[in-house]
Amino acid sequence: MVDDYEPFRKFLSSRLQNASSVYVCWEASDGLEAVQKAEELQPELILLDIGLPKLNGIEVARRIRKVSIGSKILFVSQESSADAVRGALGTGAHGYVVKTDARRELLEGVNAVLRGDRFVGRRFSAHDFDGT
Repeated sequence: MVDDYEPFRKFLSSRLQNASSVYVCWEASDGLEAVQKAEELQPELILLDIGLPKLNGIEVARRIRKVSIGSKILFVSQESSADAVRGALGTGAHGYVVKTDARRELLEGVNAVLRGDRFVGRRFSAHDFDGT
């Protein structure tokens, strides 16, 4: 779980641990730490924000794809433009949830990504991200 805002990390962690079988094994608050932890721990799933200090989430995802090949990435970000989603998915990430929709869509997104499916929040249902 990678987000620079600790209260939001705590919300995500609580939401996942109370409503699913997902175990949160680490948290990071900046991009460089996220890459290092991903390489060290090889997690099954990484929840990743775009707006991070030291290294933005798009670059973090690119680096993680090289050092932790089996990790699936679900972006959970404040960015809500189709271009942001396209950029995030273009890194090889498996899904995207806008933070303001996380209460409704987080668990659905996590479960989809863990099954190997792609998940993009409902607000983007009119967009085609298949080519990314």
